[in-house]
Amino acid sequence: MSKARNISDSNLDNLTVNSDLDFNSGYGSAAIAYGCRAWVNFKGTSTVSVRESGNVSSVTDNGTGYFTLNFTTTMPDVNYNMTGSVSQAGICCVANSPSPTTSALRVAVTDTSGNLADRNYVNVSIFR
Repeated sequence: MSKARNISDSNLDNLTVNSDLDFNSGYGSAAIAYGCRAWVNFKGTSTVSVRESGNVSSVTDNGTGYFTLNFTTTMPDVNYNMTGSVSQAGICCVANSPSPTTSALRVAVTDTSGNLADRNYVNVSIFR
């Protein structure tokens, strides 16, 4: 088990009044760090199963190429950004309907021709 570390006053210089975490990653000035709020690596063929995840409680199979990611802890609002990748040739993107919610996100996976397709490896990250 790891122990909690004490934060010195010099480290507090990186916290803003709004409790944003600022850091300088080598570009000359500090900027707000936007963290990954949720991520998942799941098998999107046959019986869908989550391999590993963070803040994703489950993945629902809604039919060929359609999946719903259910968040463990809700997002602060629906203004988050999603990025995804898939194995084989294909594209992972946000589905047009239903709209993203604070508790779930529907994603669509297509082949290179734009046809809905299941893929063995689907990886999605949500940032806010």
